[in-house]
Amino acid sequence: MLAQRQSKLLLAAGGVVLASWALSDFVYAAAAPFKLTSTTFKDGTMMPKKVANMNQPGANPNPNCVGENVSPQLSWSGAPEGTKSFALTMVDPEGRGGLGVFHWVAYGIPANVTSFAEGEVSKTSDKYIGGKSTQGVPNYSGPCTPPGSPHHYTFRIIATDLDPKELQPGMTLPELEAKLGPPGQPSHAKGAAGLVGLFVKP
Repeated sequence: MLAQRQSKLLLAAGGVVLASWALSDFVYAAAAPFKLTSTTFKDGTMMPKKVANMNQPGANPNPNCVGENVSPQLSWSGAPEGTKSFALTMVDPEGRGGLGVFHWVAYGIPANVTSFAEGEVSKTSDKYIGGKSTQGVPNYSGPCTPPGSPHHYTFRIIATDLDPKELQPGMTLPELEAKLGPPGQPSHAKGAAGLVGLFVKP
Protein backbone atom coordinates (compact mmCIF):
# COMPACT_ATOMS: atom_id res chain seq x y z
CA MET A 1 0.00 0.00 0.00
CA LEU A 2 2.80 2.40 0.91
CA ALA A 3 4.59 1.60 -2.34
CA GLN A 4 1.42 2.31 -4.32
CA ARG A 5 0.95 5.66 -2.56
CA GLN A 6 4.56 6.64 -3.27
CA SER A 7 4.14 5.69 -6.95
CA LYS A 8 1.03 7.89 -7.21
CA LEU A 9 2.89 10.80 -5.61
CA LEU A 10 5.80 10.38 -8.01
CA LEU A 11 3.45 10.27 -11.00
CA ALA A 12 1.64 13.40 -9.80
CA ALA A 13 4.93 15.20 -9.24
CA GLY A 14 6.11 14.16 -12.70
CA GLY A 15 2.90 15.53 -14.20
CA VAL A 16 3.46 18.87 -12.47
CA VAL A 17 7.03 19.03 -13.80
CA LEU A 18 5.93 18.20 -17.34
CA ALA A 19 3.13 20.75 -17.15
CA SER A 20 5.54 23.41 -15.92
CA TRP A 21 7.94 22.62 -18.79
CA ALA A 22 5.10 22.89 -21.30
CA LEU A 23 3.94 26.16 -19.74
CA SER A 24 7.46 27.60 -19.79
CA ASP A 25 7.78 26.66 -23.47
CA PHE A 26 4.47 28.38 -24.18
CA VAL A 27 5.49 31.51 -22.30
CA TYR A 28 8.83 31.58 -24.15
CA ALA A 29 7.06 31.22 -27.51
CA ALA A 30 4.52 33.89 -26.65
CA ALA A 31 7.27 36.27 -25.58
CA ALA A 32 9.40 35.80 -28.72
CA PRO A 33 10.61 39.27 -29.77
CA PHE A 34 9.40 41.05 -32.87
CA LYS A 35 12.46 41.11 -35.11
CA LEU A 36 13.60 41.98 -38.63
CA THR A 37 16.45 40.11 -40.32
CA SER A 38 18.11 39.82 -43.73
CA THR A 39 20.15 37.16 -45.50
CA THR A 40 21.68 39.86 -47.74
CA PHE A 41 23.54 41.53 -44.86
CA LYS A 42 23.81 41.31 -41.08
CA ASP A 43 22.60 44.07 -38.79
CA GLY A 44 25.20 46.82 -38.49
CA THR A 45 27.38 45.61 -41.38
CA MET A 46 28.11 46.80 -44.93
CA MET A 47 25.52 46.00 -47.59
CA PRO A 48 26.68 44.60 -50.94
CA LYS A 49 27.16 46.92 -53.92
CA LYS A 50 24.16 45.47 -55.77
CA VAL A 51 21.68 47.08 -53.32
CA ALA A 52 22.85 50.58 -54.33
CA ASN A 53 20.77 52.48 -56.86
CA MET A 54 21.52 52.65 -60.56
CA ASN A 55 21.22 55.49 -63.04
CA GLN A 56 18.08 55.40 -65.13
CA PRO A 57 18.25 55.81 -68.91
CA GLY A 58 17.73 59.42 -69.96
CA ALA A 59 18.31 60.80 -66.46
CA ASN A 60 21.22 62.98 -65.42
CA PRO A 61 23.80 60.42 -64.21
CA ASN A 62 24.73 60.44 -60.55
CA PRO A 63 28.30 59.16 -60.07
CA ASN A 64 27.33 57.83 -56.62
CA CYS A 65 24.68 55.46 -58.02
CA VAL A 66 26.97 52.47 -58.52
CA GLY A 67 24.70 49.45 -57.97
CA GLU A 68 21.86 47.47 -59.52
CA ASN A 69 19.00 48.61 -57.24
CA VAL A 70 18.48 45.06 -55.95
CA SER A 71 16.41 45.25 -52.77
CA PRO A 72 17.79 43.15 -49.89
CA GLN A 73 16.05 40.05 -48.63
CA LEU A 74 13.95 40.86 -45.55
CA SER A 75 12.17 38.57 -43.06
CA TRP A 76 10.26 39.35 -39.88
CA SER A 77 8.80 37.27 -37.07
CA GLY A 78 7.23 37.59 -33.62
CA ALA A 79 4.54 40.07 -34.67
CA PRO A 80 2.43 41.39 -31.76
CA GLU A 81 -1.01 39.96 -31.17
CA GLY A 82 -3.71 41.81 -33.10
CA THR A 83 -1.51 42.63 -36.10
CA LYS A 84 -3.55 43.02 -39.30
CA SER A 85 -0.94 44.52 -41.60
CA PHE A 86 2.66 45.72 -41.73
CA ALA A 87 4.45 48.82 -42.95
CA LEU A 88 8.10 48.81 -44.06
CA THR A 89 10.34 51.83 -44.39
CA MET A 90 13.98 52.50 -45.29
CA VAL A 91 15.59 55.77 -44.20
CA ASP A 92 19.07 57.24 -44.52
CA PRO A 93 19.27 59.69 -41.58
CA GLU A 94 22.56 61.17 -42.80
CA GLY A 95 21.26 61.93 -46.29
CA ARG A 96 20.55 65.47 -47.53
CA GLY A 97 23.02 66.90 -45.08
CA GLY A 98 21.30 65.28 -42.09
CA LEU A 99 17.70 66.00 -43.12
CA GLY A 100 17.30 62.36 -44.08
CA VAL A 101 16.34 60.52 -47.25
CA PHE A 102 13.29 58.23 -47.31
CA HIS A 103 14.34 55.44 -49.68
CA TRP A 104 11.25 53.27 -49.39
CA VAL A 105 7.78 53.67 -47.91
CA ALA A 106 5.47 50.65 -48.07
CA TYR A 107 2.37 49.64 -46.11
CA GLY A 108 -0.74 47.49 -46.38
CA ILE A 109 1.44 44.37 -46.23
CA PRO A 110 -0.97 41.56 -45.21
CA ALA A 111 -0.33 39.90 -41.84
CA ASN A 112 0.38 36.55 -43.54
CA VAL A 113 3.31 38.03 -45.50
CA THR A 114 6.48 37.71 -43.42
CA SER A 115 9.29 38.13 -45.96
CA PHE A 116 10.39 39.66 -49.24
CA ALA A 117 12.88 37.88 -51.47
CA GLU A 118 16.02 39.65 -52.70
CA GLY A 119 15.03 42.00 -55.52
CA GLU A 120 11.28 41.49 -54.96
CA VAL A 121 10.47 45.06 -53.95
CA SER A 122 12.73 46.75 -56.52
CA LYS A 123 9.44 46.93 -58.42
CA THR A 124 5.81 47.37 -57.44
CA SER A 125 4.03 44.32 -56.04
CA ASP A 126 0.55 43.28 -54.96
CA LYS A 127 2.08 42.32 -51.58
CA TYR A 128 2.30 45.98 -50.51
CA ILE A 129 0.93 49.44 -51.18
CA GLY A 130 3.62 51.82 -52.38
CA GLY A 131 4.02 55.14 -50.66
CA LYS A 132 6.23 57.93 -51.97
CA SER A 133 9.97 58.02 -51.33
CA THR A 134 12.13 61.15 -51.38
CA GLN A 135 12.99 60.10 -54.94
CA GLY A 136 9.26 60.09 -55.76
CA VAL A 137 8.88 56.35 -56.42
CA PRO A 138 6.60 53.76 -54.74
CA ASN A 139 9.14 50.92 -54.63
CA TYR A 140 12.61 50.34 -53.20
CA SER A 141 15.16 52.99 -54.19
CA GLY A 142 18.71 52.03 -53.22
CA PRO A 143 21.53 54.19 -51.85
CA CYS A 144 23.57 56.66 -53.88
CA THR A 145 25.97 57.34 -51.03
CA PRO A 146 28.78 59.84 -51.64
CA PRO A 147 32.39 58.91 -50.79
CA GLY A 148 33.43 59.33 -47.17
CA SER A 149 31.84 57.86 -44.08
CA PRO A 150 29.24 55.09 -44.52
CA HIS A 151 25.60 56.06 -44.10
CA HIS A 152 23.31 54.05 -41.81
CA TYR A 153 20.36 52.76 -43.83
CA THR A 154 17.64 51.93 -41.33
CA PHE A 155 14.96 49.39 -42.25
CA ARG A 156 11.92 49.39 -39.98
CA ILE A 157 8.99 46.95 -39.89
CA ILE A 158 5.87 48.28 -38.13
CA ALA A 159 2.99 46.03 -37.06
CA THR A 160 -0.39 47.78 -37.32
CA ASP A 161 -4.03 47.06 -36.53
CA LEU A 162 -5.15 48.52 -39.87
CA ASP A 163 -6.67 46.41 -42.64
CA PRO A 164 -4.25 45.97 -45.57
CA LYS A 165 -6.35 48.12 -47.93
CA GLU A 166 -7.20 50.85 -45.42
CA LEU A 167 -4.57 53.42 -46.46
CA GLN A 168 -4.38 55.10 -49.86
CA PRO A 169 -1.30 54.76 -52.08
CA GLY A 170 1.33 57.47 -52.45
CA MET A 171 1.77 58.63 -48.86
CA THR A 172 5.10 60.05 -47.75
CA LEU A 173 6.73 58.76 -44.57
CA PRO A 174 5.51 61.71 -42.43
CA GLU A 175 1.98 61.18 -43.79
CA LEU A 176 2.12 57.46 -42.98
CA GLU A 177 3.39 58.12 -39.46
CA ALA A 178 0.57 60.66 -38.94
CA LYS A 179 -1.99 58.03 -39.99
CA LEU A 180 -0.50 55.41 -37.67
CA GLY A 181 -0.23 57.64 -34.62
CA PRO A 182 -2.24 60.87 -34.89
CA PRO A 183 -1.71 63.21 -31.91
CA GLY A 184 -4.25 62.75 -29.15
CA GLN A 185 -5.63 59.49 -30.58
CA PRO A 186 -4.87 55.82 -29.96
CA SER A 187 -1.95 54.57 -32.05
CA HIS A 188 -2.51 52.04 -34.81
CA ALA A 189 1.09 50.84 -34.41
CA LYS A 190 1.35 47.64 -32.36
CA GLY A 191 5.15 47.41 -32.35
CA ALA A 192 8.23 47.81 -34.51
CA ALA A 193 11.59 46.21 -35.23
CA GLY A 194 14.63 47.56 -37.03
CA LEU A 195 17.70 46.58 -39.00
CA VAL A 196 20.64 48.79 -40.07
CA GLY A 197 22.79 48.30 -43.15
CA LEU A 198 25.81 50.44 -43.95
CA PHE A 199 26.82 51.69 -47.37
CA VAL A 200 29.30 54.09 -48.95
CA LYS A 201 30.49 54.47 -52.53
CA PRO A 202 33.31 51.91 -52.99
